[in-house]
Amino acid sequence: MIEKRKLYGDLFVIVLPIAFQNLMTSLVSASDAFMLGFLDQDALSASSLAGQVAFVHCLFYNAFVYGCNVLAAQYWGKKDLRTVEQVLAVTMRYSLLVGLIFTILTGFLPAHIMRIFSTEETIIAEGAKYLRTVSLSYVLTGFSQAYFGIMKICDRAKLSSLIGSLAVILNILLNYYFIFVAEMGISGAALATVLAKIFEVLFILIIMLRKKCPVFRINELISVRNSGFEILHKDYWKYTMPLLLNQLGWGCGVTMYSVIMGHLGSDATAANSIASIVRSMTASLCWGIAGGVSIIIGGMLGRNELEQAKKAGGSFVRFSIWIGIASGLVILALTPFVLQIMKLSPQAEIYLKYMLYMASYYIIGNSLNSTVITGVFAAGGDTKFGMICDIITLWGFVVPLGMIAAFILDLPVIAVAFILTLDEFVKLPAVYKHYMKYRWVVNLTKNQ
Repeated sequence: MIEKRKLYGDLFVIVLPIAFQNLMTSLVSASDAFMLGFLDQDALSASSLAGQVAFVHCLFYNAFVYGCNVLAAQYWGKKDLRTVEQVLAVTMRYSLLVGLIFTILTGFLPAHIMRIFSTEETIIAEGAKYLRTVSLSYVLTGFSQAYFGIMKICDRAKLSSLIGSLAVILNILLNYYFIFVAEMGISGAALATVLAKIFEVLFILIIMLRKKCPVFRINELISVRNSGFEILHKDYWKYTMPLLLNQLGWGCGVTMYSVIMGHLGSDATAANSIASIVRSMTASLCWGIAGGVSIIIGGMLGRNELEQAKKAGGSFVRFSIWIGIASGLVILALTPFVLQIMKLSPQAEIYLKYMLYMASYYIIGNSLNSTVITGVFAAGGDTKFGMICDIITLWGFVVPLGMIAAFILDLPVIAVAFILTLDEFVKLPAVYKHYMKYRWVVNLTKNQ
């Protein structure tokens, strides 16, 4: 019999540090937008569009970390620490590689990248300055996020939250100094991000040297030393590849929203930028719950507590609906405050108001789907369904319809924005039907 008080107590021990760290990370984008908004609307739009590169990079390392969660949570539940360390090595290998690729591309081809998102030369030039300066942060982020992922699984969520939060506070303080005191503008915001990431990595290295968390073995980054490691590597990609395709399919679809809005003018771009930041900040708890659900149910499945995991999944899914409703009410409450503090053109203010109204109901579907797809399903290795569902929803329905509305039918910006908020609700029936099949109730562990 599952004890709900203990279940939710265990959940929030994991969730609150994760959610707080997500919130603090979102505050960096918010501080960029708020401070650069005092300079001019073009700087705000440029930083937002350039920030889409970091979002795409996030899709990669999120997939690697989610794949890590699938296996490491179950092996941690089984108390197999050595295999957990091997999962970390595999995760770090690919997280660092992709981070290095992003660093090279943004360092040498920033203007080419910005032309994907905008046709306005001022925004392209400003965005290119940001990308060139921030380029080193991608490989640093690849390292820190991979290690944060394993810390959350291994009962060190509070410590990872502390490190990430301190880095965010430093980032915000440096933002102010470089943007206003040193008068570096958009380049200052980028430099602040790099320095904060260096701080984050140094803090993690100290933690590793003091052996407060699972050991990261550098030699396993390159070599596959034994058949057990090779089998683990194959298992990792078996569950991570669908997650990666899912993240890329979903994330590139969401990035297309910014591309569409970016071609509808600076007012639409600025309003969409602020609405996205508010939505991300408010969704921090929703995403934290999804991560916590994945870890808790994964641990249950690794201990072969299949029936308890099934009941816990149902309880968490119902809880996510209430969290989504509460988050929507928070967005509605924040709307007047956001409109008051942001210095936008009158037309951009109108766009922003209605985009925030849409965000208030969108987040309900986002909360539910995040908990089910990236939490419950992923805990049991059921990663392919989310990939198929998201790709079909976005690329077969929402993105084509949004492009037709914007570029062929020439519909108003608000109508286009409404179409781009339909994805979470279009896929709900399929998600519910798949959940009830209980294919995610599986113990994935092997004797290594």
